[in-house]
Amino acid sequence: MEASIVRDAREAVLARQRALKMAKSPHAYVRGNTLKFYEWLDGLPRGTLPEGPPVWICGDCHLGNLGPLADAEGEVEVQIRDLDQTVIGNPTHDLVRLGLSLASAARGSNLPGVVTSQMLEAMVRGYARGLAEPGDDDARPPEPDAVRTVRRRALGRHWKHLARERLKDVEPEIPLGRRFWALDAEERTALRDLFRQDGVRDLVLALNGRGEGTTMRLLDAAYWMKGCSSLGFLRYAALVRIEGDGKRRLALVDVKEAVPAAAPPAPGVRMPDDPAERVVAGARALSPHLGERMLPARLLDKPVFVRELLPQDLKLDIDQFSRAEAVQAAHYLAHVVGRAHGRQMTGKVRAAWRRAVVKDGAKGARTGEGAPSWLWSSVVELAGRHEVGYLQHCRSYADAEAA
Repeated sequence: MEASIVRDAREAVLARQRALKMAKSPHAYVRGNTLKFYEWLDGLPRGTLPEGPPVWICGDCHLGNLGPLADAEGEVEVQIRDLDQTVIGNPTHDLVRLGLSLASAARGSNLPGVVTSQMLEAMVRGYARGLAEPGDDDARPPEPDAVRTVRRRALGRHWKHLARERLKDVEPEIPLGRRFWALDAEERTALRDLFRQDGVRDLVLALNGRGEGTTMRLLDAAYWMKGCSSLGFLRYAALVRIEGDGKRRLALVDVKEAVPAAAPPAPGVRMPDDPAERVVAGARALSPHLGERMLPARLLDKPVFVRELLPQDLKLDIDQFSRAEAVQAAHYLAHVVGRAHGRQMTGKVRAAWRRAVVKDGAKGARTGEGAPSWLWSSVVELAGRHEVGYLQHCRSYADAEAA
């Protein structure tokens, strides 16, 4: 009973925090409101958007869900970093979602509408380039300054940076406060049991050296108030110690509840029924650096996925674009998405899909601004709907705060 009361109180606080985050700016509202995007998508007549080959898609492909990720060997590459909504679906949905996010970021940077048009055109060219040679590292476009800065910072990061940023201390404990909250007894026991499982142990040790006699022990854990759309679901930070070869190392592990996806799957496709297995399968297809560090599991009778956080994992949280940066970033990030989609297609399918995206999409016409009409009209309509939704959200939030 006590645990239930604590969790109910926690959910009320999380709901308020989510509302506050989404009220901060139109761009934050776009990023945090995946459901509104798919409500709009569900109302479209079939054929409005191009029907691409069914592949694993991000499902929530906005600007904040792309960024540098490290693999088990420490190699860093910009990939999709959040796969909560991943499904085998229409790749067009990722393009429209990314276009909306970039347009929203441009508005937040006070850039004129013509820049949004140029961004969408650059986005289609970047995506097509990523599809053309998804495995050719030499074919990548130049990194925008904003991306290069974040990736270089990622390359120079070590455990002490992660501890200082996430934990505010390098001591082996998680400090409770605004972001990290105390666990109830049931949660603590469940997490202790989770980290005794061979699969979880093997995952963490694989990233930290697993010589003979290497051991892993859970030191501390806390509820993690993090993200926006995921607030209200289970989310825990776990601090573990790895000992072996005369050395001690610390690792920070993220345990996150997996929920059913709002993104619609393609008709007739087969995916794992378990949401955590679906998320991990999508991550391994779209973002190999991340997927190899993830494991599906169960905690408190709910599906969760487990992943170790590495110091090099950073978010591309670009609050302000210059005109040149906006267009270059649109091209580069769409190229990242094109590579992720294209890796899953045969050469013949990839070439046909690339022609469809570049040439004419669903309608065959192109706007005078240069972006395919289906992409331009979708982003414009969505931007308008989200602007209205954002203002209504802010009014509701203000009324609730006043009450």
